[in-house]
Amino acid sequence: MRLARLSLPLCFSVFLLAQAPLNLRNMDLDAIDTTCKACDDFYQYSVGKWLTDHPIPANQSRWGKRWAGADQNLVVLKSVMDDLATTNPKPGTDLRFLGDFNAACMDTAAIDALGARPLERILKRIQAITDRAGLVREIARLDLNTIAAVFGAAPEAVGFVFSSGPDRDNPRQSIANIDSPPLGLPDRDYYLKDDAKSNETRARYTRHIQKLLVLAGLSAEKASAAAQTILRMETDLARERLSRVERRDPYKVNTHVEAAKLKDLTPHFDWPSYYRVLGLPFSGTVRVSDTKYMKEFDQQFATETLDDWKTFLTWNVVQFGARDLSMPFRQEMFEFEDRYLGGKAEAEPRWKFCVERADVLLSDALGQAYVAKAFPPESKVRMQEMVKYILAALHDRILALDWMTDGTKQKALSKLATINPKVGYPDKWRSYAGLSLSRGNYFDSVRNALRLNAVDDRAQIGKPVDRTRWRMTAPTSNAYYSPVANEIVFPAGILVPPMFDPTAEDAVNYGAIGVVIGHEISHGFDDQGSQYDPDGRLKNWWTDEDRKRFLQRTDCVVDQFENYFIEPGVHHNGKLVLGESIGDLAGAHIAYDAYMKSIEGKPNLPVVDGFTAEQRFFLSWGQSRGDSIRIEQQRLMVVTDNHPVAKYRVIGPLSNMPEFQRAFGCKDGDPMVRSTAKSCRVW
Repeated sequence: MRLARLSLPLCFSVFLLAQAPLNLRNMDLDAIDTTCKACDDFYQYSVGKWLTDHPIPANQSRWGKRWAGADQNLVVLKSVMDDLATTNPKPGTDLRFLGDFNAACMDTAAIDALGARPLERILKRIQAITDRAGLVREIARLDLNTIAAVFGAAPEAVGFVFSSGPDRDNPRQSIANIDSPPLGLPDRDYYLKDDAKSNETRARYTRHIQKLLVLAGLSAEKASAAAQTILRMETDLARERLSRVERRDPYKVNTHVEAAKLKDLTPHFDWPSYYRVLGLPFSGTVRVSDTKYMKEFDQQFATETLDDWKTFLTWNVVQFGARDLSMPFRQEMFEFEDRYLGGKAEAEPRWKFCVERADVLLSDALGQAYVAKAFPPESKVRMQEMVKYILAALHDRILALDWMTDGTKQKALSKLATINPKVGYPDKWRSYAGLSLSRGNYFDSVRNALRLNAVDDRAQIGKPVDRTRWRMTAPTSNAYYSPVANEIVFPAGILVPPMFDPTAEDAVNYGAIGVVIGHEISHGFDDQGSQYDPDGRLKNWWTDEDRKRFLQRTDCVVDQFENYFIEPGVHHNGKLVLGESIGDLAGAHIAYDAYMKSIEGKPNLPVVDGFTAEQRFFLSWGQSRGDSIRIEQQRLMVVTDNHPVAKYRVIGPLSNMPEFQRAFGCKDGDPMVRSTAKSCRVW
């Protein structure tokens, strides 16, 4: 029999008779803020002292134990790249590409000496456009360098994003995708809202455009006029694009159009010419993610003057190339995007930028080197064991649901049984053979790597989906679920403390990475993922009544997060963060059940430093997920991010869990106890 749960006093730990020592590396006793009560604010209680003792670094917009772990990954990558830059591996190999790229990126003296000259050839080509046919060809030429192959890297697209992806009606087949691109401001609301802060941001953005265009060679007068043109065109494009909440409906972003019929959607744009420049056959099916936006793009393509389009293309080239140019360009990008929008006080060290750039451009090459240096085989084995327990826990929870009928349960279990877990790194690494990369020409090396990635991506169109490919790099401190592949993916980069430690006890691993595993699995059954069948096809498998009852439960989560404020008058959009909040709620439940299942039949678990195993589980979640976030970044997140801020990711799910409340002796009326009427439970 396990020890009974210990009910702790609310502001300090009770130290009991010493037990056999456990490795508590993932749970930091010194992080706990004993001046508060666990049942009042578990975020502050679990990690508040650590956050006070470790303020956000000046070059970061958020900080916590997890981000410190991710930062350590960058240190490992730096050592790899520094070694390769000096040892000079065999020319033409992926390791040589990494070394040469690092040397070129770190040579800021050479980069700064060039100023805006790397842009001259492209900008002259834009100015030479004489008609709409030339405009189509130039958009296609620029799009040759616009694919970011991994999450978190904005594609450098002009007008729209053209890429490959699985067909949601036939997930084994890859087709072309056309989507709305990122604009200069983070979200459509930044262009459309009329409050004082939004007006201030647009004014600041206009000055940002002017400064970069002057650096690129325009006169102050021309740059001022150009900024007004760019803001006007971007505002019109923003007005006609789907909102982030609308994009959460997979049916709204799944319009299929035959390539030959694209002219019906955008009659003024010459798609055959665009395809020819990309070197693609003009055939097959295209998924258009935002038809409303594409109609506006076509309208602008037809009615905006050629000079205005040249201005728009010029801005895109300057903006997307600025961080790879000389110091004045880099400084202005920092001042607007990092300081003004993100709240950072200083720029990150150059070496971090170079490592992160290599992670995007040479993903598999760097990932393979990282895994060889930093990912022990036992980590993969331990993770795979945890995944099995967590899948089994969700299986049992589905069977026990009192709101779902047996027929729908069987379909849910069928989907659960086909989820494919991937841990650590891809089974097959991609080669970068043929890349043209020079230590003496950083900017062109970046463009060549972008083009290689773009060609590789678009070469998948019309082919069977390659299920060995990952959408995150191996060193990334993150994880994901893909509904069309029905797979959960955990890169090696997240499998480090405080999220995971192969030598730590189960309680802290299940409380940290275990909740993440449950979170990603549950994405297959959240408001979006639940609309895909076991094969990844966008297809309903619910009865109408079961779906209705499911949506009633998700409405509870929406309401909960609508009432979480980051400052007076500014709160989360419950519908925007719904999927991630379902994931956290389900993940905590599933991981806790799995942990309980994993210790069945094992000897009694000791109380350590006054904490039961159950309490250590929850403390591990608070410490691995809790972080400080600058207010500027929080304001950005509530508009653009489908994840809640860290505080509410910690307290949100736990305040719905009787298991947490029993573990810490919380009572009705405590802030960490939602009333029976308001308590949310989905899976």
